Amino acid sequence: MISPGSLFNRQPPALLGLDVSSSSVKLVELSRDKSGNLVLDRCAMEPLESGWITDGNIEKFDEVADAVRRLVKKSGTRTRNVAMALPASAVISKKIILPGGLSDAELELQVESEANQYIPFSLDEVSLDFCVVGPSATSSGDVEVLIAASRKEKVQDRQGLAEAAGLKPIVIDVESYASRLAAARLIEIGLPNKGLDAMVALFEVGSLTTSMQVIRNDEVLYERDQAFGGAQLTQLIVRQYGFSPEEAENKKRSGDLPEDYASGVLKPFIETVAQEIGRALQFFFTSTPHNTVDYVMLAGGSAALPGLSDAVTQQTTFACMLANPFDGMELGDRVRAEKMRREASSYLTSCGLALRRFLQ
Repeated sequence: MISPGSLFNRQPPALLGLDVSSSSVKLVELSRDKSGNLVLDRCAMEPLESGWITDGNIEKFDEVADAVRRLVKKSGTRTRNVAMALPASAVISKKIILPGGLSDAELELQVESEANQYIPFSLDEVSLDFCVVGPSATSSGDVEVLIAASRKEKVQDRQGLAEAAGLKPIVIDVESYASRLAAARLIEIGLPNKGLDAMVALFEVGSLTTSMQVIRNDEVLYERDQAFGGAQLTQLIVRQYGFSPEEAENKKRSGDLPEDYASGVLKPFIETVAQEIGRALQFFFTSTPHNTVDYVMLAGGSAALPGLSDAVTQQTTFACMLANPFDGMELGDRVRAEKMRREASSYLTSCGLALRRFLQ
């Protein structure tokens, strides 16, 4: 017999957040304790070789699938349901206004009719989804609807990757939406007044690309990608010391580098990253009505480089913080706390995907 309390304390089904980037695959699994606090049960990462993923496209399917299998095994999880994401460049999204009070079937017909105007492909070739955001701010009685569409083969690639690793894809999200979900939680718990009205510039410094989103009250005011990232540091190490790219990447990860590395290679790279972030903010200011932000938030594999936050503040004059998506969470028995803290900023997108467990 089921006790009445167990019906209300039951958690949503377990869900893995799996982020597939150009340099690694990352996995996060979250739950809640009896008090409702978030618990980090697992986080793990598996590196990918250069060229396996290019511009979000899976070029070496079998190799990436093997890496995902290794990652799942290493994590020790038994969960098979997974949330994954597509890069924003692979998704067309648009907010539209529709009449309020439509049934689900009527809403679906209206969305498909409207989508034809914005999607440059036949609807037979795309996976289309939508959600009602809320009442329209400009049109009484109407609702604002977000539509998102991607080429079917892009979605099928992600689904196939999950299935090849023995996982069941439940959610296909957009990477920028997932990172924003995790960042919104950090803004709420970490900034004064729960971050209300605070304008935050989120920079995710990836291997090849740095993405920028300016967020205020869960609304995206501006977004842009720039072609710089951590791979440039690897190239500098190759040039300075004559290592192969693979050696340079491994030594960068392990910290096994010559004594002059910090002053001769790392410091100039950090200054370059800070300048790029400063340039990106200036571009935002000149192309929008805004001329300031309240905070800069850094995430991604290179975000935790020593001295980068200070260099960004010096370059931009804005307060800068490193994103740890696991702030305020309890740690499960399998989590190695020191390693997790060292790599935490890399897990923003995978953590956002894992948080989808509590929003379904």
